[in-house]
Amino acid sequence: MRFPVAGMSRVLGRIREIEAMVYPMPPKPPQDEKPAERFEKVLEEVLDDPYERGGDGEIAVPSTLSGRMAVWEDKLQELCEQYEVDPHLARAVMRMESGGNPNAISSAGAIGLMQLMPGTAKGLGVDPKDPHRNLEGGIKYLAQLSDKYDGDFVKTLAAYNAGSGRVDSYGGVPPFPETQRYVKNVLALYQKYSRGD
Repeated sequence: MRFPVAGMSRVLGRIREIEAMVYPMPPKPPQDEKPAERFEKVLEEVLDDPYERGGDGEIAVPSTLSGRMAVWEDKLQELCEQYEVDPHLARAVMRMESGGNPNAISSAGAIGLMQLMPGTAKGLGVDPKDPHRNLEGGIKYLAQLSDKYDGDFVKTLAAYNAGSGRVDSYGGVPPFPETQRYVKNVLALYQKYSRGD
């Protein structure tokens, strides 16, 4: 009896395809990048993370509000300059949304420092579980909303909380008690930060 070699080759090829899906090969580094340079990039990313992570990957968060907010101040300033957003406004939103806690998750499913919904984060091109990218996404979103509403902080904040569709349909702050409180509280924090308190 003759062994069907062609059939065996197809079977082996299919096994390799399945193995590649289960155990994908790591992407090859660019040819012009040396291993030492890749290591330095990874090290920079780790050192750039202001929070320590536990063995389970959970971020260790300072216990005080001022401690949590202070951790992100330099990054917030940098991103606000990049996206041309008032840092007092971004700081007020972050404080209202999460109190500077990158592990915060709302009952509605909003994630992280700026409490981004997964769909909003995807639209902004950021990973909401990465605190740096979450902060960037929130500030980028504030910039987009501010542009849309010609710098009107009230409409910008209402849209950040309730969505721009609702702000557009009501012609301003929707008649939702949560959104109305949100806008009032964030503006109060904004005034406080603007005074240097």
